[in-house]
Amino acid sequence: MAREKMSSVDTAWLRMDRPSNLMQILGVMVFDKPLDLQRLRDTLQIRMIDRYPRFRQRVTQTFTACYWEDDDDFNINHHVHPVTLPGKGDLDALKAHVADLASEPLNPNRPLWEMQVIQTPAGVNAMAVRIHHCIADGIALIGVILSLTDERADAPLGLPHPSKRKPHIEAHDDDQFWWKVFSPATEAWLNSLSVGSKLWFGYLDLLMNPGKAVSHARMGAAFAGELAKLALMPNDSPTRFKGKAGVAKSVAWSEPMPLPTIKAVGKVLGCSINDLLLASVAGALRSYLQERGDEVDGVELRAMVPVNLRPAGQASKLGNHFGLVALELPVGVENPLERLYDTKRRMEALKHSYQAAVAFALLGVAGMAPKIVQQEALDLLANKASAVMTNVPGPQNPLFLAGSGVSQLMVWVPQSGNIGMGVSILSYNGNVQFGLITDHKHCPDPENIIKRFSGEFEKLMWLVLMEPWDRLEHPHEVEQHIKAELGEH
Repeated sequence: MAREKMSSVDTAWLRMDRPSNLMQILGVMVFDKPLDLQRLRDTLQIRMIDRYPRFRQRVTQTFTACYWEDDDDFNINHHVHPVTLPGKGDLDALKAHVADLASEPLNPNRPLWEMQVIQTPAGVNAMAVRIHHCIADGIALIGVILSLTDERADAPLGLPHPSKRKPHIEAHDDDQFWWKVFSPATEAWLNSLSVGSKLWFGYLDLLMNPGKAVSHARMGAAFAGELAKLALMPNDSPTRFKGKAGVAKSVAWSEPMPLPTIKAVGKVLGCSINDLLLASVAGALRSYLQERGDEVDGVELRAMVPVNLRPAGQASKLGNHFGLVALELPVGVENPLERLYDTKRRMEALKHSYQAAVAFALLGVAGMAPKIVQQEALDLLANKASAVMTNVPGPQNPLFLAGSGVSQLMVWVPQSGNIGMGVSILSYNGNVQFGLITDHKHCPDPENIIKRFSGEFEKLMWLVLMEPWDRLEHPHEVEQHIKAELGEH
């Protein structure tokens, strides 16, 4: 029986599972008509299972290591099957079902993935996808899922031409999406991370013992500085989103918003699409907290953001090859323009940081350490944040899976430790969608945050339409002018 030792980083993600936060990447595809189940299975067999052996391998563990091992009893029907939703099976039922899946462990005796094909009398045609994070990170898995799709409904079953499998992101080339922007870690530098485990165990020790920051400075000013920053970083503002995570989750996602409109507003304001979307998220969270009577002035909500660190040409390689950066969303800023420019400044600062690469190295070291040490170290990082946030540029042309048109596409990465919120922003076919998964105990109604997202963006859009563009560079002048106008009328 073929067996392959699991990498230390992938091992870290495997062992990070806990009932309150399972390490599963969760996706939903909504279709314009029912999926052909047999055609889907045939497509998966040719384009995913035969191409990536990992999807027919199960995980085995010994006292010292974890392994990928061929599953001699592999049967695609165990992993791809139809599901009937209770009641009339409307969109709300789909969201409730997806929330339940987020808390349901995958079968550990089989390869760690599942696809559920959903068709209901209410006209919901969807597929829910769960893949364990130890198989691959979100960047790689988006590529795998896109390789299953075609640009026309009657495409042949075999693998499409390689150029057709890549996400079409030309519309975003001038916008610094997370998985493209962080370039301080070159391929040679990343390769060096595997050398000198003693050095990286020293970094792990620093994370768990922040008082040793000065003595570890000799390890390298840039790297030690970033690690010390992580180790000494205070927890973010206490809000209703923080607290010990429970098992139950809640899920919601928005209606699509037109990408060209967002891009046009960003051009006028001198900000990227990403800046606009993140500022809108901060505004939606602020509005939600305000409605519940919570304090919002000065509140900072920190989100851990995955950052792709793959060398060029390895986007389709499975496994985990990403780091994390800590983005502080300026929830406490009331003025929407000021909030936008503040978000932009914070993004610019992170783009020149080694934080992502240091976090990647820490994950690798944690995977080599005993499980209890790993858990304590990663919990220290997780406790400094309230959310995990991803922003993925998807293809900008319509896609088909097994002959059915994909009308909506959403993906969430898991939250670790006691982080209770996952924010997902994904663009597809000329639109952007905002998705949210929350800990039900702390935020049982994520739809009440979702519905505020477009309104926060529209505040910026109306300012662009109503105010002189040169005045938009000065948020407080705009605020005073609007207050004066309102006072007059």
